[in-house]
Amino acid sequence: MPSAHDPSAQDPYVRVRGAREHNLRGVDVDVPRDVVAVFTGVSGSGKSSLAFGTIYAEAQRRYFESVAPYARRLIHQVGAPKVGEITGLPPAISLEQRRSAPSARSSVGTVTNLSNSLRMLFSRAGHYPTGAGRLDSDAFSPNTAAGACPACHGLGEVHGTTEESLVPDPSLSIREGAIAAWPGAWQGKNLRDVLDALGHDVDVPWRELPAEQREWILFTDEQPVVTVHPVRDADRIQRPYQGTYMSARRYVLKTFSDSRSPALRARAERFLTSAPCPGCGGRRLRPESLAVTFAGRTIADLAALPLTELTGLLREGAGSETARVLTGDLAARIAPVVELGLGYLSLDRATPTLSAGELQRLRLATQLRSGLFGVVYVLDEPSAGLHPADTEALLTVLARLKAAGNSVFVVEHHLDVVRAADWLVDVGPRAGEHGGRVLHSGPVPELEHVRESATARFLFDRSPAPARAVRTARAWLTVGPVTRHNLRGVTAEFPLGALTAVTGVSGSGKSTLVGEITQDLAGVDRLVAVDQRPIGRTPRSNLATYTGLFDVVRKVFAATGEARSRGYGAGRFSFNVAGGRCETCQGEGFVSVELLFLPSTYAPCPDCGGARYRPETLEVTYRGRNIAQVLDLTVESAADFFADTPAVTRSLTTLLDVGLGYLRLGQPATELSGGEAQRIKLAGELQRGRRGHTLHLLDEPTTGLHPADVEVLMRQLHGLVDAGHTVVVVEHDMSVVAGADWVVDLGPGGGDAGGRIVATGTPAEVAGVEGSRTAPCLRRALRGSDAGRAAGPGAS
Repeated sequence: MPSAHDPSAQDPYVRVRGAREHNLRGVDVDVPRDVVAVFTGVSGSGKSSLAFGTIYAEAQRRYFESVAPYARRLIHQVGAPKVGEITGLPPAISLEQRRSAPSARSSVGTVTNLSNSLRMLFSRAGHYPTGAGRLDSDAFSPNTAAGACPACHGLGEVHGTTEESLVPDPSLSIREGAIAAWPGAWQGKNLRDVLDALGHDVDVPWRELPAEQREWILFTDEQPVVTVHPVRDADRIQRPYQGTYMSARRYVLKTFSDSRSPALRARAERFLTSAPCPGCGGRRLRPESLAVTFAGRTIADLAALPLTELTGLLREGAGSETARVLTGDLAARIAPVVELGLGYLSLDRATPTLSAGELQRLRLATQLRSGLFGVVYVLDEPSAGLHPADTEALLTVLARLKAAGNSVFVVEHHLDVVRAADWLVDVGPRAGEHGGRVLHSGPVPELEHVRESATARFLFDRSPAPARAVRTARAWLTVGPVTRHNLRGVTAEFPLGALTAVTGVSGSGKSTLVGEITQDLAGVDRLVAVDQRPIGRTPRSNLATYTGLFDVVRKVFAATGEARSRGYGAGRFSFNVAGGRCETCQGEGFVSVELLFLPSTYAPCPDCGGARYRPETLEVTYRGRNIAQVLDLTVESAADFFADTPAVTRSLTTLLDVGLGYLRLGQPATELSGGEAQRIKLAGELQRGRRGHTLHLLDEPTTGLHPADVEVLMRQLHGLVDAGHTVVVVEHDMSVVAGADWVVDLGPGGGDAGGRIVATGTPAEVAGVEGSRTAPCLRRALRGSDAGRAAGPGAS
């Protein structure tokens, strides 16, 4: 019989008991350690609540318990998850798709720490000019005072203004608004009055003013103060005042650098021009740092190379023993990044330009080099943004993490990743209050017999894709020639009145090409881009406020007899303004409780109990429910509750149509996934009257969606096309591509190996093209279906 210290006596499972996070219903589940376990289920079913909100959150909490209380105060801590007990849980590392605040100084090199290794190489093994002293590695970083170019502070570009950017229409006079960069309302009028008082003619067309006057008005650094005598209106007295002049350039630069308003900063940015810094030529570093070379190139040159090319150059330049050690280490660190299909990226590629999937795979590649053993990696859809042809490399990386003695828990929708798992936890059966149960926890093949599972239908269904007649193009939209990023003079044609899928491996140029479709192109009457950015950044923004539903609901409450007798208007029923809201929590519904050495916790407001409103406001009811209870309804329940209120029903019906019936009306925007945010935006677009022809652009709309949700989404997109509109999607999901009318395939590779159109045509035509990495994946999706064999959009 094994002793208590015998490893075989240890329980090999992570055992969760009584998980109640979000919509989980007292879930009990056992997941083995040292395996690749995949968590599946429709969007909103509770799989992320189980993997991240419960298992990872508890592992993190336990780690913080071991940290000294004083140090704990310096770390952001999440609260304890709602769970009875978890046993057998090792330390956990989370690799989510959330990005930190975008920064121009964050890059591929800083995220992966590869920049540190490259700087060390130049510091210790670089070729220095004769007589130059050796530089510390910090001198090769544009993010340090020792290395940054003093002219641009290490940003590589300088912002400025031109007469053309500040005055787009020189036929207007100053009074008519020629200086478009100036603010509106009183502040703009004040600047015009000050110019008038200074003796400038504000009523002649801008172009007729003398050149030296135009130069001074736009660019002077002087700030003269003058007495302004406003033109008197008949009905109000306006007294003279001291007005200070500020040039248009000074106003724009000051607003852009100092304003806390994102809207004002964005407006100011429209009038700025960016140019490479004249001091460093856009290379961000001091001259003495750029004078050091390796293999005949500066560190800025190497940081701009695709990683695949950089690896080859490092081997060539390794001469001394120091150089061989450092280049060997750097090449070994680059290898897993290339293995994950990201070899087209360069070290200086800015983080904000990366997709969430690319960022997560960079972090995953970094973990491969960490050498950690015995931890649980919790991953959030690592296949997001990954072409099906690169899935094999991802599976290899997950297998290597497991082989190193770790457990890998993956929240995933990609069926190839699900099939390759050792263990499957399927959550459902549906979303929200209709989900939150574990339907299956065991080997993948055993899911086939679970009748309630939405995943099983897609995982084991081997029937061909349904045949569908391909639409005929009404006209063609020409985009290009485009020369940007890795596209070199590319011209593409998109059929109007059809659904087009733009495909290709990561970094092939898909998003760059689609980004060139603008409102100005001939054939585009109205353009709508539906992305996955959040619909709001604070809990005050929610489903009801974003869709405009809340305005209608508040008016319904204001129209009740009780509200009218009390004199309550619609504003009384808003939790965002003083009046009807609870002032203790300012309408938040909760208060933060500081616990010193423990993580701050949020407790329901002691006065309103989480309802967000004052008691008097909650006394007003509509059909037996107060405003807080209505906000707590799901879209599905609210559709029944407001069945005879057309203005509300219209919004709710479109939300149901895109599969969001499980969301609560008052669900904070911060709790929504990117896929949910995108579908809310799509619902908002569907809700508007379909006036005229609209071109809809969607960048990877299936990210974060279960195949069952993809079906719902595609019904809506096909509905838009059937109504006479045009839809263009950038997509990796081959089931979506197989159901399109037209395909534009870019590649063949990523970065410099891509950037050209490999194939265009119907799905069946593109599936037969040699040299396309999409073609074999698309053939598997079509599987003998004659969808797309009909005449293409160009057929008569």
